[in-house]
Amino acid sequence: MDHAALLDGRGCDRRGTTIVPVRLEDPPGQTAQSSARVDAPLVGAAAPDAPATGAGEAPTPGSASPAHAGSASRTPAGGPEGSEDGGQAAGCRWDVVAKVGVVLALGVALWLRFWTPSALWLDEALTVDISRAPLHQIPALLRDDGAPPLYYYLLHFWMDVFGQSNLAVRSLAGVIGVINLPVAWLTGYRAGSRWWARDGLTVSEQAASDRRGRATGWAVMLLVASSPFVVYYDTEARMYGLVILLGTLAVLCYMSVLRRPGVWSALGLAAVMAAALYTHYWALYSVAVVSIGTAWCAWKGPHPRACRYALGALVVAGVSFLPWLPTFWFQVHHTGTPWAAPAQLTAVVFTVTQFAGGDSDSGRGLAVFFFFLALLAIFGAPLDRWRVVLDLRTRPGVRVLGVAVAGSLVLGLLAGRISGTTFADRYTAMIAFPALVCMAYGLTAIGNVRIRKGILAAAVLLGFLSAIPNAFLSRTGAGTVGKVISAHAVTGDVVAYCPDQLGPAVSRVLDGRYQEITFPRDAPPEIVNWVDYIHVVHKANPGAFATLVESMAGNTRTVWYVWAPNYSGYGNKCQQIAQDLQRWPRHRFSVAANALTSDTPFEIYEGESLDRVRPR
Repeated sequence: MDHAALLDGRGCDRRGTTIVPVRLEDPPGQTAQSSARVDAPLVGAAAPDAPATGAGEAPTPGSASPAHAGSASRTPAGGPEGSEDGGQAAGCRWDVVAKVGVVLALGVALWLRFWTPSALWLDEALTVDISRAPLHQIPALLRDDGAPPLYYYLLHFWMDVFGQSNLAVRSLAGVIGVINLPVAWLTGYRAGSRWWARDGLTVSEQAASDRRGRATGWAVMLLVASSPFVVYYDTEARMYGLVILLGTLAVLCYMSVLRRPGVWSALGLAAVMAAALYTHYWALYSVAVVSIGTAWCAWKGPHPRACRYALGALVVAGVSFLPWLPTFWFQVHHTGTPWAAPAQLTAVVFTVTQFAGGDSDSGRGLAVFFFFLALLAIFGAPLDRWRVVLDLRTRPGVRVLGVAVAGSLVLGLLAGRISGTTFADRYTAMIAFPALVCMAYGLTAIGNVRIRKGILAAAVLLGFLSAIPNAFLSRTGAGTVGKVISAHAVTGDVVAYCPDQLGPAVSRVLDGRYQEITFPRDAPPEIVNWVDYIHVVHKANPGAFATLVESMAGNTRTVWYVWAPNYSGYGNKCQQIAQDLQRWPRHRFSVAANALTSDTPFEIYEGESLDRVRPR
């Protein structure tokens, strides 16, 4: 494994006492035409190319073009830029440092994916409660929840083997995240080497392509390993870690279709895209954007045969979704996202900041790097070691990949505005990996090796600084509230929730000895029914709910009221229930104070209050 190529784009070969550094740029003799024939033609298949030359474009000034490759960067030692790191031997010592850094980074990344002390919050607890139901009941439960089924089936079988503890249910996402690391390397390697179009290259061109691939693979894998966005969802008992992996596999399978157009490679792409549709509905937007780009390439692109197979794969994926379509149609009309308003198009910028780590200081710093690298990826090319030229026509290398990422996001936001559904950063998990590929490609626009490796190292460090707090911060107050109830309540006490969205996480901590009921549906706490949710909330009577709770408690039982204000659609109904309970001949006092915010970077902290109402 060429760890050194990650940071400095160069391999060091010891021959006796001589160390021969080898440039990562296209070798002498490679022409613009040879570069063009390995360019990525399709949406989702664009790849980083050599730092000196964009795929399919003429060499930029100062790059290693055929006319200058033998002289422009030649040193007395006979190798290109042989003294760039202050000496060849010193350069290879830095390679050792790079290898150690990669090992440490991967070790930290593995630890982060299996360690978080927080109790499960609403979405996680609800996912577990649905997944542990009998298999034949899961589709009906999901019909009222608003999600597709694939991850829930996987978690169902996972829990049969490993149990239902917090660590067990979150470990499925952690294992998926670990699997994604080598897949990210392989995908980055194939993208960087333009693997799908290497057959016509000379031996020297293939060697340069291979070095580019290794460099890109390690850079992409490190960005994925340290990404605070990826780390967060690799530690959550939800489907988003799987969606990120499927986004990686989608790019990998698309390149396989380009490399070997045929039925089997197309079926692989169809299977991945179908799995994405059955995992999260935002994959529909990626499939739509990629299908449009692929259809255009099948009509006018340089690889029409591969494009036709890819388009056929996308059609098969869409057809495979038809059995679930009635459920999806019901969900669109009756579930939606009643807990928030539709997002503005400014969420495009918000998404990049969330990829970088949210509102933390290190996250804002990483966002600056990401915006900078994205700019270089689309517009930049190295002029020499110290200068970068910006081409307003954009660079072909990741132009179509950038269009796929931006197009999926914008289409999703527009659809949300039209349908009245909201946006959350986690919905963009499908485009997280392609976006990180674009960031890694931006590094190739920097001709100075030290600056390039310094930027990558800084990005990885800032990523870990944003991700590490995830191992220590709580996502919900459910654990604290549940422990207080368990320590002081007696069998038969009443635990009431308003809104019902607080029920799944708190009830998971309890041991089932209590009478539990939720507002607004007077239902048990394990499952939240989202069907026509706002309409049900508006019709619910808080006074009647308080009377029901009082009748359940009788004259001897204590009422434990778990509640929070300001939930969308509720107005002051939860506060009114608290006041109504106090009017009865009982003492009401606060046990746990409400907290609505915390330092968690990606989600609003799930805060809640606990009132104890007992007989006088």
